[in-house]
Amino acid sequence: MIADGPSANRPPHIALEPPSLLLSRSLKAVVLGCALLAPVFLGGCDRQTGESAQPELSGAMNGGEVQTGVIDRSHKGSTLPEFTVSDPDGGTLDLPSLKGKPVLINLWATWCAPCVTELPTLDALAGRADIDLQVLTVSQDSGAPETVRAFLQDRGFSRLPTWLDPQNDLTFHYATGTLPTTVLYDADGKEVWRYVGGHDWNSAESQEMLAEGL
Repeated sequence: MIADGPSANRPPHIALEPPSLLLSRSLKAVVLGCALLAPVFLGGCDRQTGESAQPELSGAMNGGEVQTGVIDRSHKGSTLPEFTVSDPDGGTLDLPSLKGKPVLINLWATWCAPCVTELPTLDALAGRADIDLQVLTVSQDSGAPETVRAFLQDRGFSRLPTWLDPQNDLTFHYATGTLPTTVLYDADGKEVWRYVGGHDWNSAESQEMLAEGL
């Protein structure tokens, strides 16, 4: 004799579930798994801290889809934002003061794998004497500032000063929702383009991209 009540409360309940319900649950699991993995395959990280964040479909949105690895020129002509970044010693840098020389601003975090992967190419770019370009990497980490500095020093990135934006003001300003985010400004402080996702900044393609603002 089988007791009355929901099938989940009576043994053996699995065999009593309608096939359509079992299929629905399986599809939900597949969809959820794809959503969680999407940012990984798209080459970007959610802007929240790595420990607490659940991967989400955030990024440069176009028709509900995340766009990474694409040059976005829709903000061309926008001025350098009125924000100030800081270093672990308490020093500050007003971004508008960078006008006068092209600048590449890169938002990154220690917990973001695509960010860390492209850091060596940014460090090499910052050391090139044949390109008149400032390279400004700004950490979006919310932890101890010294941790970020040690992270860069331990990996030998001597050309990348430790600039911090712990409140993620720049991430919210650019509204990509994804790291890394890289933005090129010309010598007049006008935006040329922005790029979301990891990239090799020493590639031939990159030289053509950077030439637009030099």
